[in-house]
Amino acid sequence: MKNVQKIETEVKGAEWEKILDDTFKKRNKDLKVDGFRKGKCPKNVYLKKFGIESLFMDASDAALQIAYKKVLDENDIVPVVEPAVDIKSVDKDGIKLEFTLITRPEVKLGKYKDLGIKKDKVTVSKEELEKEEARIASRYADMVVKENGEVLEGNTAVIDFKGFVDGKELDGGTGTDYSLEIGSHTFIPGFEEGLIGMKTGESKDLNLKFPEDYTEELKGKDVKFEVTIKEIKERVLPEFNKDFFQDLGYDNISTKEEFDKEVKKAITDKKTEEVNNKYYDDVIAAACDNMEVEINPEIIADEVKRTSDRMAQSLQQQGINLEMYLQFTGKTKEEFEKDLEPEAIKNVKSRYLIEEVARAEKIEVTDKEVEEHAAKEAEKYGIDKNEFLSYIGGLDVVKYDLRMKKALSIITGEEMK
Repeated sequence: MKNVQKIETEVKGAEWEKILDDTFKKRNKDLKVDGFRKGKCPKNVYLKKFGIESLFMDASDAALQIAYKKVLDENDIVPVVEPAVDIKSVDKDGIKLEFTLITRPEVKLGKYKDLGIKKDKVTVSKEELEKEEARIASRYADMVVKENGEVLEGNTAVIDFKGFVDGKELDGGTGTDYSLEIGSHTFIPGFEEGLIGMKTGESKDLNLKFPEDYTEELKGKDVKFEVTIKEIKERVLPEFNKDFFQDLGYDNISTKEEFDKEVKKAITDKKTEEVNNKYYDDVIAAACDNMEVEINPEIIADEVKRTSDRMAQSLQQQGINLEMYLQFTGKTKEEFEKDLEPEAIKNVKSRYLIEEVARAEKIEVTDKEVEEHAAKEAEKYGIDKNEFLSYIGGLDVVKYDLRMKKALSIITGEEMK
């Protein structure tokens, strides 16, 4: 591929001698040789006993960093991934290395403006509003004991139960004062349904059958459960009044009509964000389809690793490591990374598209814009500007981000937010 270069270089002479000497000194610190105290073995004795070749591996690692800097300094190259390194030769006189460097691939833009993609309209139906208000109210519902009445769908029945299979008590099939939400499908089919209509204090035998997809020893078997209803609880939703609105943090709202407006606005804002994101994705995808770029497998692998690292970090915050996640999903690390490839390819193409549009449109960002944007972002997160810059990596990152946003606004035809 055109963006792959192989460059040979070497480290020799005094520079190589110093690396070998430094390597010996590090190794000698923990070395115990007969006749000498630990760390006090003379170099000529060491070389006679172990040979200079014993230093080559560690010395090669040290020389690699020096050689790589030399290659970058002597050639006008900006690699986009870590280089592959091949040690061509190494001896007492020096080391020869070959670096395989991958630079940004050539991008040929196609049509990227006025792509004819329409943005969906945002509407909120009466049903959506009612459903969201019911969801909010359910979070604040009280569980109240039904003094009279019977078990209904959605109630919680406090039960004692005992199961029997083939006339014998079922191992693990007994419970006392167990709270079961009717409709949760926690128990086998027919159990919860069989409790509907029962009253507090009432007992009943449920003759059921374990489903075919149950455990090997129980699937398809008949089972009898002796059940007693100890208590019935129902969810009582709060009234939509000023007290409830204040509990939600809406101190400025006192009527149901005002609450409707607030909830509708929240739904609208959420749907607007979703519509905007979909529009941006569709426009970027269309512009990417119109451009030509050949992406090296190494670049994709690097993006997959970055995505994997981000996911691992996110999982860690939830108290789960990547190994546990792989066990839960039943996937190998290779399968997991393979699943990340489509998204990685999409991300790389999108990045190259936006960067190339910024070049084609000759987009510039002033120092004043960078400073203002940094201050604005810091204020958004409620932190000091310098703290914000330290966290994201400095003003150059802000500058890059601003250029990309300006390029994105040209592609999407929308004002930069």
